[in-house]
Amino acid sequence: MTLPIPSPGPAAPALLTPRPSLTYRLVSSILVFPVFRGLFRGRTVGNENVPTQGPVVVVANHGSHLDPPLLGHALGRPVAFMAKAELFNVPLLGPIIRACGAYPVRRGASDREAIRTATARLEQGWATGVFLDGTRQPDGRINDPMPGAALLAARSGAPLLPVAIINSHRAWGPGQSRLRAVPILLRIGTPLPAPASRRKPDLEATTRELQRRINALLDQGLLSPDCR
Repeated sequence: MTLPIPSPGPAAPALLTPRPSLTYRLVSSILVFPVFRGLFRGRTVGNENVPTQGPVVVVANHGSHLDPPLLGHALGRPVAFMAKAELFNVPLLGPIIRACGAYPVRRGASDREAIRTATARLEQGWATGVFLDGTRQPDGRINDPMPGAALLAARSGAPLLPVAIINSHRAWGPGQSRLRAVPILLRIGTPLPAPASRRKPDLEATTRELQRRINALLDQGLLSPDCR
């Protein structure tokens, strides 16, 4: 007697990207894009490399306080960033940054707690932003990369998307008290797969490759016939 072969169960649904909130769309259209496109003559190159669905770790250089809103609104999908927990209690600012995908991290919280919080965002389908140096660099380059982005990808299986933010350190970098209206360009590279494991050698190799790719994108400079 031949036993019937059970049919496979339904495939797991694809993890969809959270839809931008109304507040997010308003902040983009009324504040971020006019400043990016108008004041800074902002352009992006490589938007076709951005995964349109599912989790992705967006990894960038960091030269300015302008970087989180620019990166979070120029890729065509929301990008979640860590923010100090006390900012969420500030009237007006708190609801805005929450609606834009920011998630709170308590002052003095351990790196492990921050990684868990970011991993939870990725598991919800978010693009999660990480600055590879962890702090602003006066020259805007990747100088002392940290393994946090690679660890996030290894924990979640999400790909890593390298992005170069060119010239923001000249617009409003460390030590500058006022904005300078200089051109800013975002160059988006091709995604990297998550590290093979959470072992230190794998995380370090992926981190070095991210540093190499982002600095190479920075070296291409502002001028490109593909700017749009």
